[in-house]
Amino acid sequence: MILQPASRKEVSRIAVGSGICACIQVLVFWLLSLLGIGAFSYRVVTGTVGGSLMAVFCFALMCITLQQAAANASDEKLVKTRVRNGYNLRKLLQVLWVVAAFAIPGVNVLAAMIPLFFPNVVIYYLQMRGKLLPADETPSSPGEPTAPGAAKAVEPEDDDDDLGPCEV
Repeated sequence: MILQPASRKEVSRIAVGSGICACIQVLVFWLLSLLGIGAFSYRVVTGTVGGSLMAVFCFALMCITLQQAAANASDEKLVKTRVRNGYNLRKLLQVLWVVAAFAIPGVNVLAAMIPLFFPNVVIYYLQMRGKLLPADETPSSPGEPTAPGAAKAVEPEDDDDDLGPCEV
């Protein structure tokens, strides 16, 4: 199945972000080796590259799975089954990558495992920066009108007796 343009854009954002995280990881491993913590070798680079590729592949696989599930949105049971099977397949691939990292002598296991979290790091970063949703899709704040031309909601006056849900 071919990725839709929006999915392709997100996969490329995750790939670029994972590449940046991979460079930072290699730099941190190198700096730690200068401090005498661990040894830096080509194994760190191969583990980082392999783990980053696996992470981006699993993210792209998730996008494909969700596209296929959304195509059958009328059948809720089929959607749940496809999403669950896609999730299980991605986790199985990640476990197999970690097992392969143990078995392959030219791969640092720790450097191969850390990149599996890079897509999450990139998503959290984009979410914190407010760049996760395009400007036209950002949810409005509760006090702002939802449609163009809609009247603004009347804000209640500040009343010390009206405590919020988290105030005592």
